[in-house]
Amino acid sequence: MPRVKGGPQTRRRRKKRLKLAKGQYGGRSKLFRTATESVDKGQVYAYIGRRHRKRDFRRLWITRISAAVKAHGLSYSRFMHELTKANVGLNRKMLSEMAIHDPEGFKSLTDLAKAAA
Repeated sequence: MPRVKGGPQTRRRRKKRLKLAKGQYGGRSKLFRTATESVDKGQVYAYIGRRHRKRDFRRLWITRISAAVKAHGLSYSRFMHELTKANVGLNRKMLSEMAIHDPEGFKSLTDLAKAAA
């Protein structure tokens, strides 16, 4: 049986890996082994980052809501509890957007929460 070297496939695989390492510093973008290590680690960070982004945005929304609610004399936890009791089904992202862009509407929600107390 003849020996198969697989040159084109190996070159394709290496070019693909080096393309992923493009923009990295020094040998990380030029040398196959270091590029492979760097790309693998980068993909791990990207995977983790996609999960962290969800946490970070939720923290941001909660901080915004908390700041807006304090101006109306409520705490964040009390506000959310009273909204749940009043059957208001808005999520934190929309509440935070309302606090920024529609203060009158947000004030009506805080009044509703106070009435539900």
